[in-house]
Amino acid sequence: MSHFTRIRTKLRDADVLVEALRTVGYDHVEVHDEPATLYGYQGDARPERAEVVIRRAHIGPASNDIGFARQPDGSFEAIISEYDRHRHDPAWLTRLSQSYGHAATLRYAAEHGYEVATDELQQDGTRRLTLRRTN
Repeated sequence: MSHFTRIRTKLRDADVLVEALRTVGYDHVEVHDEPATLYGYQGDARPERAEVVIRRAHIGPASNDIGFARQPDGSFEAIISEYDRHRHDPAWLTRLSQSYGHAATLRYAAEHGYEVATDELQQDGTRRLTLRRTN
């Protein structure tokens, strides 16, 4: 039975988190109003619970569910099994955080009357956005 590791994040918005997870390759993400049970690689219910869940069937054959549990301060804590940490390591969390920041910026821009003029991924991994006021 794999041990689950909890990793604090600064991610706060469930909808933006789902969009970021899609960007890094997970199209099947569940969002729950109340924390849902996470399951281990054998389909066994684990004590860990989370509001945002990627089920093991969408991760890999011997994987466990991955969850993001809402914390009292409003942020999400990533819950990733020891087994899945080989693929969902700090570099993966960095890419997820970058995707989250990009998605949050695009949402903010759209909500405040901006359109994206350019959106370029630089060779060093940074993004260059140019926004234009629509009204």
